Amino acid sequence: MSGASDWLLAPPLVLAVVVAALHARGVRRQLRVTTAARLGALRWRIAVFYAALATIVAALDSPIDELADKLFWVHMLQHVMLMMVAAPLLVLAAPWLPIWKGLPLSARRTLGSWYVRSPGWRGVRRTGRRLAAPLVAWILFNLDLWAWHAPALYELTLRHQAVHELEHVSFLVLGVVLWIQVLDSPPLHARLDRSSRVLYVLTAATAAWALAVVLALAPSPLYPAYAELAARPGGLSALADQHLAAGVMWGPGSVPYAIFVFVALYRWLESEDEAPDAGGTRPPATHRKPLSEDSEHAGFSPTEAFPPAIEHITSAGDASA
Repeated sequence: MSGASDWLLAPPLVLAVVVAALHARGVRRQLRVTTAARLGALRWRIAVFYAALATIVAALDSPIDELADKLFWVHMLQHVMLMMVAAPLLVLAAPWLPIWKGLPLSARRTLGSWYVRSPGWRGVRRTGRRLAAPLVAWILFNLDLWAWHAPALYELTLRHQAVHELEHVSFLVLGVVLWIQVLDSPPLHARLDRSSRVLYVLTAATAAWALAVVLALAPSPLYPAYAELAARPGGLSALADQHLAAGVMWGPGSVPYAIFVFVALYRWLESEDEAPDAGGTRPPATHRKPLSEDSEHAGFSPTEAFPPAIEHITSAGDASA
């Protein structure tokens, strides 16, 4: 097949197109019941969702993926795009219900009934509740990051495509699990309070910085697959390539963390300004509080939010179908 055909039939692009089609179908159903006041927020989430899909395709099905086999810093950029760009964008986009509603009603009823009532899924739901705990999510995300960058496992990903794809899936999935602890993603909502969210993100960033320090201070290349290359694009040495990879993790990889911390601190200071004064009066609010603080869904975990909704669909049907 030609290069263009290979690109069009590549799994990342095909999967992105399928998911985008389901999302678009679900959004059309949502628009029927969306009020004018909520239309702007819905459009914003749609744009963020497509930005997330574009990031995933760019990371996994573009020249970036080809160069990642020759340049370690490009491979690190690929990882940063999945964990620190695509993952938080997916959480902000909250595509879960639109994608679910994009399925035919009969499929939703069958899948929902299977998930809620099948004895085989009880263990899965129990495990899901444990994985949704903030501390467990933090440990899994950072353990995954460090494990895949251990030389032995890293070499394995470069020599076996299936392992390489598993690595990318784990980065994206565990990235979503991490960011959903601190960002609202209706019908799922962050379980941590504001100060805890900032600390949570800062400690996650510190773990990534520690990996960058190890790569930057290593006196010799850590990964034989890159060290043994006869030539690299740009004429870089293996050690310079590794130092650039550390810079990618430390620099661009820190940007999403920094954005979150600054926005969270700004909102915290803003809420302090709106606190009651000495006379017990509160100035009129000019900004809406985050959904996790003023919604009946505050504190929901992923595994607590979906089963009731699925059970409702299977028992009562869906009027918007």
